[in-house]
Amino acid sequence: MPETDVIRQPIVLAPGGGRTYPMGRISAVFKADGPETGNSCCISEWWLEPHTRGPGAHAHPEDDMFYVVEGTMSILVGDRWVDAERGSFVLIPGGTTHDFENRGETRAGVLNIWIPGGFEKMMPAIADWFAANPPGDA
Repeated sequence: MPETDVIRQPIVLAPGGGRTYPMGRISAVFKADGPETGNSCCISEWWLEPHTRGPGAHAHPEDDMFYVVEGTMSILVGDRWVDAERGSFVLIPGGTTHDFENRGETRAGVLNIWIPGGFEKMMPAIADWFAANPPGDA
């Protein structure tokens, strides 16, 4: 049976629930991905401590969406930085250069939706990379 044909179960998580990836001043909590979503998307929270740089400017073929749940996240979209306050939504089409960082005085968090799924497969390598390359000051 292909992975997309697997009968999926509902997911109900308490606050903070999910698979966690602590990366120093950055942390991620993966809520639903892979077989849980039929590989249609990957949903995670990303949290950055004050004055913390993100992963660095990059692009990939998948769409990336950010909904700011706390604080203000500075998000690079193409060649322009946007200060996205709590409640802001940013859709970054696949192939667009982007980055995110917390330039503020308080912790900032985003709900990240990656379409289609598959991002979760990269998380062990990403966590290892951040362990070897701790995020700098924003």
